[in-house]
Amino acid sequence: MKPIRAFAAALAACALPALAADAPPPKTAEIRDSAPRDEDAHRFSTLITAQQVRDLLGSEEGIDAAAAWCRAAGVTKVYVEVFRDGYQARRESLIRAKERLAAAGLEVSGCITTTRLGKASTGWKIISCFTDEKTQAELQSIVEYAAELFDEIMLDDFYFTDCACAECDAARKAKTIAVGGRRFSAAGDAWEDYRCELMVRLSQERVLAPARRVNPEAKLIIKYPQWYDRFHERGYDVARETAAFDRIWVGTETRDYDDARWGGTPQYEAFFIMRWLGGIGGGKCGGGWFDPYGTTAPTYLEQARQTVLGGARESLLFCYGALLKETGPKNVELLRANRAELLAVAGEVRRRPMTGIAAYKPPNSHPENEPRVFDFAGMLGLPLAPCHEFPGDAPAAFFSLHALKDQELPRRLAAYVASNRPVIVTDGLARRLAGVVDWKAPLVRVLPVGGNPAALLALPQAEIDALRAPALAALSRVFRAPARVALYLFADGSHVLENFNDTQVLVELDGVSTAVPARAWRWSWK
Repeated sequence: MKPIRAFAAALAACALPALAADAPPPKTAEIRDSAPRDEDAHRFSTLITAQQVRDLLGSEEGIDAAAAWCRAAGVTKVYVEVFRDGYQARRESLIRAKERLAAAGLEVSGCITTTRLGKASTGWKIISCFTDEKTQAELQSIVEYAAELFDEIMLDDFYFTDCACAECDAARKAKTIAVGGRRFSAAGDAWEDYRCELMVRLSQERVLAPARRVNPEAKLIIKYPQWYDRFHERGYDVARETAAFDRIWVGTETRDYDDARWGGTPQYEAFFIMRWLGGIGGGKCGGGWFDPYGTTAPTYLEQARQTVLGGARESLLFCYGALLKETGPKNVELLRANRAELLAVAGEVRRRPMTGIAAYKPPNSHPENEPRVFDFAGMLGLPLAPCHEFPGDAPAAFFSLHALKDQELPRRLAAYVASNRPVIVTDGLARRLAGVVDWKAPLVRVLPVGGNPAALLALPQAEIDALRAPALAALSRVFRAPARVALYLFADGSHVLENFNDTQVLVELDGVSTAVPARAWRWSWK
């Protein structure tokens, strides 16, 4: 077990306690009376958009109703939004909402959503062209306005750019970024090079520095969206922006896999991205954020479970207004019924380091034709341990085309395979490194992605069991289960099983057979 513990310790070093010491959970009597007391491990929050501040909190009765809803839902923190979709909430409305909600026992922070701000992108029309100096200045003005009112401000996950206008294109080709009267150089002339440099410099010059000048106590959170394979394409440089911001948040909204509009994302993705960004952010990583769109109540609960298993210290339920209608009330009802269980599991998760099959995704790496392959691999019961640095000490590892971002990969991976440790490799990466790495080594298994990760869910159990076996043997575990059953391992021998199938399944772990009901989880803590 020594290699397992060593790798688990390395993972634990990346995932420090998530909320900083200056952001303790609320301890007021009113909240304590209506919620369990183990919020040191986890808490629930919500967001009230700028428009909802105007429309739902415009009266004392509206604010009272919001506070009552929070108590009933077990929510102890509220993010009150300053700006969204071109609308900036009135100062007096924000101050009244902040003060009244705080008086009701809720912790209150601010939020900004940078949609319909300034010059529109040539891509997604609600997104901004941040090359435009006037748009930069407008962003700074909004940030300064928020910093006057709140000591903690989150930037929602529309803080990116996909603009390719003539001004952006000229700057890209010149590899020159102009922000706040200063000029900076981009590393290259690819769109991702320009956009990442632009957003990093914009953050430093137009967001972080102005906010801190206005309010030296201000803490800024950048919330990353769920589409981790495309971050760099739209300017999210998760390594540099995480270093710049005070805290980070993670989009863990997966929704119903078969939903016509929102579907196609496996539930496991919420766990993977939470752990991967948690490894990059360490103590800066605060929590996950999910919503009710395209969900039924069981899937909504699964979003919460995956967020908790991902090590989050907080679940932000987006958003108050949306949760009052359509599927929202039933979602919250089921969440509330399972709240004590979620908090208990969160406490157990935070007490012990995770371990598993190292899943290597370098920052800003390209999926090529294997998008989100980690999510589907996790749905095959591969207990992944996401990491952003080469897992040289891991007892077993999984590699996909993403790993090619690492210029030292051929040498490192060849040495890893030669060390006689189990490796699972995608067929795409195996082809790219044919003749460089000995894929005929006895402990190598090739994952048949075929350019379509979703097809992995159709693999027969016998094939999945054989695929997992060497890697799990290195972790001193034996696991047999069909697809859509996930396994989460901890260094002390504890485990969690979750069945995402709509029917009960029989699984075998370490010689013990367990029936796991449909859409349910089971665990064993040491």
